[in-house]
Amino acid sequence: MHEKRVALVTGANQGVGLQVAKELVENGITVLVGSRKFERGKAAAQEIGPSAIALQLDLGRLDLLVNNAAISNTRKDSLSLREYAQITLASNASLDEIRAVWETNVFGALAVYQAMLPLLRESLDARIVNVSSGVGSLTVNADPAYPYHAFYGPVYPASKAALNAITLAIMVELERTNVKVNLASPGFTKTNLNGYEGLESVEDGSREVVRVALLGPDGPSGTFTRADNIKIPW
Repeated sequence: MHEKRVALVTGANQGVGLQVAKELVENGITVLVGSRKFERGKAAAQEIGPSAIALQLDLGRLDLLVNNAAISNTRKDSLSLREYAQITLASNASLDEIRAVWETNVFGALAVYQAMLPLLRESLDARIVNVSSGVGSLTVNADPAYPYHAFYGPVYPASKAALNAITLAIMVELERTNVKVNLASPGFTKTNLNGYEGLESVEDGSREVVRVALLGPDGPSGTFTRADNIKIPW
């Protein structure tokens, strides 16, 4: 008897994570909803539907891990992205803010991976999708012609570059196993992460993450893509 796949989506109580969880459920996957506050996760699970479950401590099975949880700042408040970029340059960025953002975006993702890997190893169709961003591409951001070149700084953009590096380490570790690993970018999506200054809807932003998450056991590993399977240089 064919059993439904089980996915864990971190940061699934809002934005791209919530939309990804909804679409995975629509595709017949049981989704464990991860969020920093259980009550928010519980509310999100109720919104998503009966195949979504607020995360409990004991997981019996896991086939898919979507590492989506992220924060972009701790002190942007009402500043525009352009204004905020001026107080997060390498010369004046708050080290406390850098540590806080990296704790979630880098160390948090690694901690979840380490905790969930034993379950993923038991799956016949296991995949890890780390949700990254084009602002984490060193190749792209090194180009002065890149539209967001001036926004690259040590807080959020560098945290995504670090996530990419951690993901590469995961890819190397698992390349001879049946666990597939991918990076996917939702693009500049209009969410709380950027003060709703993004240009794309969460539906459009989640599209590539969902596509990669639904790749079967014969699907590719080691990719870094944005919408429509367009490759992003590392």
